Amino acid sequence: MDIFVQQILNGLVLGSIYAIIALGYTMVYGILGIINFAHGDVLMVGAMVALSVINVLHNHFPGLGSIPTLCIALAVAAVVCAVVGYTIEKVAYRPLRRAPRLAPLITAIGVSILLQTLAMIIWGRNPLAFPQLISTDPINVIKATDTTPGAVISVTEIVIIAVAFIVMGGLLLLVHKTKLGRAMRAIAESPNTASL
Repeated sequence: MDIFVQQILNGLVLGSIYAIIALGYTMVYGILGIINFAHGDVLMVGAMVALSVINVLHNHFPGLGSIPTLCIALAVAAVVCAVVGYTIEKVAYRPLRRAPRLAPLITAIGVSILLQTLAMIIWGRNPLAFPQLISTDPINVIKATDTTPGAVISVTEIVIIAVAFIVMGGLLLLVHKTKLGRAMRAIAESPNTASL
């Protein structure tokens, strides 16, 4: 039973990460009808920006706590990702709206390569690790004994699951309860009718 519970917890954490990434792919494909190969690269830019902000805050404000540091880094990364996404849409995708379906696809691959190259120029080629801001000490869900391995989850994993559910709930409310959401659903259903 312990192993089953541990695998359920592992699946929730990994599934939450996949769900957050998949939400972006789903929104772009549902509305624009193209697969944005640069989506993951925009997330990578956000992660690298967050790491840079964390390093700057640790160097210049060493007394700042972990939670404020993380919140500031995430806010800056979100703004940078929004600006990068808007710029990509404006420069790369919008001019190709009426082009054959292959043109935006090739452009997405080109944007992906461009973002990866820029990231290597700015942050280097070597893997970088985030500092440990949130405790990764395991919390016993099921206590281990001499005969059973137990089941554990860390605070970081709890935060991942919570953030995924908050993002999914927020997006659900956005899509079904706002004027913007109604417009997004209309475009996904019929772009020609929605443009009237």
